[in-house]
Amino acid sequence: MRNTARWAATWGLTATTVCGPLAGASLASPATAPASLYAPSALVLSVEHGESAATAAPLRAVTLTCAPTASGTHPAADAACAELRAAHGDPGALAAEDTVVCTREYAPVVVTVDGVWQGRRLSYERTFANECVKNAGSASVFTF
Repeated sequence: MRNTARWAATWGLTATTVCGPLAGASLASPATAPASLYAPSALVLSVEHGESAATAAPLRAVTLTCAPTASGTHPAADAACAELRAAHGDPGALAAEDTVVCTREYAPVVVTVDGVWQGRRLSYERTFANECVKNAGSASVFTF
């Protein structure tokens, strides 16, 4: 049941973020219609304690919109969007910094990314050994 509620919340936030701006655009006249040619980039990012998203206890979630401008509830939206653009929208390509030293404590943390990146569906899940390892893999995307 908890997994169903999490997915419902994720899809609800994604639909609101992606489709919300589109609802008003259909009513606007051509003179006031948005002139953006950017494909939508709207994501819901979550962090959970556990080994997989299906069984993990939810901790926190944020929204991140990167096109046409950076916005959302992510605390560092501009930096997170820049980091994802450099990785071509692939959260798995975010490299861990070599200078960060983390303990070998095993307290698994799962991050998920669901939504749309430049018009393409994106779904990503990764389990990190602990919070330090998670934060070492990204300067801003997963640090919320």
